Amino acid sequence: MIRFESREDLDKYRGIWKKAYDMEKRKILICGGTGCVAGGSLEIFDRLKQLLEEKGLSVELELTDEPHKDVVGLKRSGCHGFCEMGPLVRIEPEGWLYTKCSLDDCEEIVNETIIGGRCIDRLAYKQDGKVYERQDDIPFYRKQTRVVLEHCGHINALSIKDYIAIGGYQALEKALFDMTPEQIIDEVTTSNLRGRGGAGFPAARKWESARAEKAYPKYIVCNGDEGDPGAFMDRSVMEGDPHRLLEGMIIAGIAVGAAEGYIYVRAEYPLAVERLRTAIAEAEQYGILGDRILGTNVSFHLHINRGAGAFVCGEGTALTASIEGLRGMPRVKPPRMVQKGLFGKPSVLNNVETLANVPGIITKGGAWFRSIGPANSPGTKAFALTGKIKNTGLIEVPMGTTLREVIFDIGGGMRDNTEFKAVQIGGPSGGCLTQKDLDLPLDFDSLKKVGAMIGSGGLVVMDSDTCMVEVARFFMHFTQNESCGKCVPCREGTNRMLEILERLVNGQGRDGDIEMLEDLADTIKNTSLCGLGQSAPNPVLSTIREFRSEYEAHIYEKRCPAGQCVKLRRYFINPDVCRGCSKCARNCPVSAINGVIKKPFEIDQDKCIRCGTCMEKCSFKAIRMEA
Repeated sequence: MIRFESREDLDKYRGIWKKAYDMEKRKILICGGTGCVAGGSLEIFDRLKQLLEEKGLSVELELTDEPHKDVVGLKRSGCHGFCEMGPLVRIEPEGWLYTKCSLDDCEEIVNETIIGGRCIDRLAYKQDGKVYERQDDIPFYRKQTRVVLEHCGHINALSIKDYIAIGGYQALEKALFDMTPEQIIDEVTTSNLRGRGGAGFPAARKWESARAEKAYPKYIVCNGDEGDPGAFMDRSVMEGDPHRLLEGMIIAGIAVGAAEGYIYVRAEYPLAVERLRTAIAEAEQYGILGDRILGTNVSFHLHINRGAGAFVCGEGTALTASIEGLRGMPRVKPPRMVQKGLFGKPSVLNNVETLANVPGIITKGGAWFRSIGPANSPGTKAFALTGKIKNTGLIEVPMGTTLREVIFDIGGGMRDNTEFKAVQIGGPSGGCLTQKDLDLPLDFDSLKKVGAMIGSGGLVVMDSDTCMVEVARFFMHFTQNESCGKCVPCREGTNRMLEILERLVNGQGRDGDIEMLEDLADTIKNTSLCGLGQSAPNPVLSTIREFRSEYEAHIYEKRCPAGQCVKLRRYFINPDVCRGCSKCARNCPVSAINGVIKKPFEIDQDKCIRCGTCMEKCSFKAIRMEA
């Protein structure tokens, strides 16, 4: 096995592998992200390999040290982002994208595209009657700016050779041989890179503070826990471009003076863990990670810790406690992580997306990064689009892009042509944005002004059929369930708030409940120990602020305007339409329907459990539901 003992060794093999990469006659990139894998993409990979070999074509699963012509590169890539359309297959050099592929399509792909050189229109994406053959022309992709995700879907996610061939580890090479640690931090300072995990704290300030500490050893800790419901940005980077994360962590270690790092990954991400382990093993074999990196005196070792799925472990001190083998619970600060973090030593904690931005900043310069987006929130941000939207998936746009552009231009607008109502941004720690916020720039400072936050980047889109009280109840149930229980305001306060919200959706709301929710929220925000408790009331406060009338309807009218709260539904039989067949009464599970055959029946509202069986079984559409 080759081991790089100098930058010359790395450059030599970069040239060899780039030549092999460029000489591939065609590349077939099978989406290997979790979503497409669940849809059968790995079976498609195996079938394509079998068919290509049967046709006598030269198939390359990994770049070789002896490049040759007329080879077909078959690669398992990371997430392509267009999750709504998976499994996805990209064909290069044309840049064609095939959507919703299946095993039955494999033979046609080989015969028509790989051998025949023709695009298969039936597999291409279609919108408003137009066929989009090329991925870059699809509206979903066309308005994105991919920096962190630039390689996801474009390289073999399981091979260090592809990463090096396209320029990977050039930033590490520059940081090792051409820059001092202070210059690295200066470059990150110039970029104004702010943490992509939630609060947007400047990354360089953490690095500078940790470097100034005299205690050793020091640690670089990567938060890959990503606990927000509906968020999968960090997972996609770890699965699709793991070496980019490794490179960012090694550079951070050089800057801070740390020789060891930990990646904390949630246990629900087995594919990310597997690919990170593969990447670490490869980097160690080639001398890019471990002792004496590229023949220098710099050493850096990486470890993976799997979290047990506790949302509170997204908080720095709880996360480090979990790595240490303790229960994941936050502690009082100060001291800060940069002073006493993992194992009581100076530690830098950044999330996956933050660290994945570092190689580009070092290679292209901090000024380049700062030229993207607004000055106070430069760069790009990856978002996970989910909910009642046509194009669900993973996107990356410049900071400052408006909500309207994200939802309607990239996301394609509302599913089933319903009316946009709100979007929950930042998960359980964030807030909801409404129609009046559609032209709001998505950046740290603009969102803070309206009582919301980017968080890790989850966007849950809701339409007019969504009950905002139920949304608040859902997020409060999540945070209450995830509370570690260490401090009383979070442990007890969120429980009291949840009890009130559950009464509201069950038709038992009382006068004063809204005010009580606001009072509890204020106490919890101001007295909780960590960020989980301090931000837990945000979804409730934002929905009260924007949709107070819905809360009032639940309390005073015992009515859910969206018709979603089951206990607030009422079913009535129209006597002018009812034929008296008794089918509704015979199917009612609680015998709440009474009447005489061939005469209109009636529903006893006191007995009715609002299950809707009567409406479902009625053959004459005589039963209506009122919210």
